[in-house]
Amino acid sequence: MSKRIAVIGAGPSGLAQLRAFQSAAQKGEEIPEIVCFEKQENWGGLWNYTWRTGLDQNGEPVHCSMYRYLWSNGPKEGLEFADYSFEEHFGKQIASYPPRAVLFDYIEGRVLKADVRKWIRFSTPVRWVSYDAETEKFTVTVHDHEKDSTYSEDFDHVICASGHFSTPNMPFYEGFDTFNGRIVHAHDFRDAREFEGKDVLLIGASYSAEDIGSQCWKYGAKSITTSYRSAPMGFNWPDNWEEKPAVTKVDGKTVYFSDGSTRDVDAIILCTGYKHFFNFLPDDLRLKTANRLAAADLYKGVAYVHNPKMFYLGMQDQWFTFNMFDAQAWWVRDAILGKIDLPGDKAAMLADVTEREEREEASDDVKYAIKYQADYIKELVAETDYPSFDVDGACEAFFEWKGHKAKDIMAFRNNSYKSVITGTMAPVHHTPWKDALDDSMESYLQN
Repeated sequence: MSKRIAVIGAGPSGLAQLRAFQSAAQKGEEIPEIVCFEKQENWGGLWNYTWRTGLDQNGEPVHCSMYRYLWSNGPKEGLEFADYSFEEHFGKQIASYPPRAVLFDYIEGRVLKADVRKWIRFSTPVRWVSYDAETEKFTVTVHDHEKDSTYSEDFDHVICASGHFSTPNMPFYEGFDTFNGRIVHAHDFRDAREFEGKDVLLIGASYSAEDIGSQCWKYGAKSITTSYRSAPMGFNWPDNWEEKPAVTKVDGKTVYFSDGSTRDVDAIILCTGYKHFFNFLPDDLRLKTANRLAAADLYKGVAYVHNPKMFYLGMQDQWFTFNMFDAQAWWVRDAILGKIDLPGDKAAMLADVTEREEREEASDDVKYAIKYQADYIKELVAETDYPSFDVDGACEAFFEWKGHKAKDIMAFRNNSYKSVITGTMAPVHHTPWKDALDDSMESYLQN
């Protein structure tokens, strides 16, 4: 096969794509030449932790949005690879909420076993992608930082797997420019110990605010305030944690809220989300979508309707993660290998997008959203040879997780769930989350 495929990014979704092609090759199928471009020195995407913020050693924007003491904020039973269980990797079942280093080790284990590292060019950010309608080829221009050299190569397909949780959405509030404290976006938050003994405000009411606030609480912040635009998170917070409506302005160290109340704070952490950002793509190839379950302009959630030779992975808002990226990657592989036919006309592809959007908008209930994404995974898995797994069982783990959070937001990680891959129950972690200050892999795996 003379086809060449460019994969942009070697995070969980890009690695899923490499594993999908390797799986086909393992079964004796002829596969295209695969070239994966990764701007970091190592694989793992967001899970490739760095202490750096702002720009990296090469002057590239730092991709990592992970912080030092991050633990999974959802049960691992909802993201387990169907072809590589936690038990296979660690030699035993482990507790349900692994810290960052443990999950990175798990992600890496599968791709080391698959031996796909040889397909990746590290420290090589993509600078530009163009498409020639006459030759039906993409030209990908990249910069090799090790050689300090820019070059271009041609490909038959481009798969964009660069993620959408690394370019921060940075709002401005009156008084930010004269605030007498620290202002940082969640993307650049690294160590909760920095805020020990301080009054901290988090702007935002979603997972980042919940989790970074919890980190600051765990590591000794004096007080935590979170502000919301539409609705409070509504959990049973500790005594030193308060929810406030929208920020209106800041004056010195005093923050004003829309209910007329004020609070003096030492630091402001912006948990205001991320942008889909592809500055290496021209308008005719660039996905423009909100963070939602039915991403705009993607047939089956992956094929770009304006040029179906271009694919995107993992661009949806996420309940499921690793296993959804797998379902997408196997489907994209089979579309490229000619096993799955894409509609011949753009109208049919757009109709698929519209149907998905309308179905998503039918309800804003959380349980509905989890089930919606589960049905999407089942749909893709049914059309490929990805190992089918108990997706409904994974949903049950998510539903239990939501219940555990409602019961005790600071203790939900002390619960355990059953693997939908092996059927084994996870052990209860040896130390309650709030007391587990050493979250190294060595400490965590001592169950």
